[in-house]
Amino acid sequence: MRIFWLLGGLISLGIGIAGMILPLVPTVPLVLLAVFCFARSSDRLHDWILGHRVFGPMTTDWRNEGAISKKGKKAATVSILIVFAVSVLLQLKPWILLVQGVVLTGVLIFIWSRPNGSR
Repeated sequence: MRIFWLLGGLISLGIGIAGMILPLVPTVPLVLLAVFCFARSSDRLHDWILGHRVFGPMTTDWRNEGAISKKGKKAATVSILIVFAVSVLLQLKPWILLVQGVVLTGVLIFIWSRPNGSR
C-alpha cells in the first residue's frame, strides 16, 4: 500500500510543479495531495516537502491556518482571468461562459476569503 501512496505523491507533485507554468493546472491542491500521500508512504519525502523553500510555506500555512499567501491569491486571480479571457476570445457558447464565470467567481471568493499566509 505504501507504494501506492508514494506513486500518488510523486505524480501529484509532478503535475503540481507543471501547474507552476501551465495556467490551467492547479499547483497548491496537488502539492497538498502530495503531502498527504507522502505522510502515508515516506517520512523522508514528507519532511523534505514540508521543509522545501517553495512548497513548505504554502503547505504549512494551509495545514495550520487554512491560509493562502497574498502572492498566491494574486497569481490564482491572474490565472483565472487569463483563462476566462481566452474562453471569451475563443468565442465559446454563452452558456459555457456563464457556467465558467459562475464557477470561477466561486473559486475566487473561496481563495480571497481565506486568511493571508505567512509568505
